[in-house]
Amino acid sequence: MLRKIHKKERLIFAKELLEKTQSFWENVLWKDDTKIELFGNAHQQFVYRQRNEAYDENNTLQGLKHGGGSIMLWGCFAASGTGGLDRITGIMKSENYQEILERNVLPSRRQLGLRRSWVLQQQKDPKHTSKSMQEWLKRINGLVLKWPAMSPDLNPIENLWGERKSAIGENNPADIQELEQIAKEESEKIPEKCRKLIDGYKKRLEAVITAKGCSTKY
Repeated sequence: MLRKIHKKERLIFAKELLEKTQSFWENVLWKDDTKIELFGNAHQQFVYRQRNEAYDENNTLQGLKHGGGSIMLWGCFAASGTGGLDRITGIMKSENYQEILERNVLPSRRQLGLRRSWVLQQQKDPKHTSKSMQEWLKRINGLVLKWPAMSPDLNPIENLWGERKSAIGENNPADIQELEQIAKEESEKIPEKCRKLIDGYKKRLEAVITAKGCSTKY
């Protein structure tokens, strides 16, 4: 639901950053959180069947109302691979958010080999703009990527979440604990995907410019 102001911000973002070098994008730490359901529609499966067998038990996926429970995960990545993955419990407040960042951001930056001039991608959210949050950002000595609202297609971590959810669905976790464990294991298997997403990031900016700030296929 992009409004005129959203389209304008997205277009400005794309035009201002289009000429950034590849080394700049390789030094960005991308982060976001997502909800993963235990028995959600996390993946698709295709089957060969006879006519009128679409609803046979062997041709359907089991499910529960409301997904059978879910977890919220916070994660981050850079071109060199995936960083910390943390589970969010309860209602996320500014203090809780900063605790997650404390546990994960700087360790992930070191793990992924980001340079001193590293950049933190951060969405617009009251938790991210509080006074205490601004003080924390100054303390970690990192630049913050000015982010346009309503722009999931500009954050490549969304693509990684999709990969993780598909892999989790294929593993058929039995409970919430197993769901979390599989999510962490799958997070460590996709470093090649990280590199491809960042190598092709300029195409996202070009797509936004072509669409005049509207949504893109990403």
